[in-house]
Amino acid sequence: MDQYRCISTQEAADLIDQGAAVVDIRDAQSYFGLHIKDALNLSNDNLHDFISEADMDKPLIVCCYHGISSQSAAGFLVQQGFESVYSLDGGFEAWRAAFPDRCER
Repeated sequence: MDQYRCISTQEAADLIDQGAAVVDIRDAQSYFGLHIKDALNLSNDNLHDFISEADMDKPLIVCCYHGISSQSAAGFLVQQGFESVYSLDGGFEAWRAAFPDRCER
């Protein structure tokens, strides 16, 4: 995949069920308040470590508040060598509405 792809909440859920990783780029307070189950909060503070330790071949879903900022982040991660990167359409707000039972604090 030369670029990221925007996906629906259902497509994201299916990918997560198949082993995709999720990174949440919202601020730490929002992330710790509620986030997609097993998502990693990704910020400038841990970005370098994440990139150096990540499995670049594993599908990666990027989540933000409403699906806008995640597109830029997804594009950046593709440039860093990630093979399969997806931006969550509607962001965490759409995920929370669709899958409230798949969220955690």
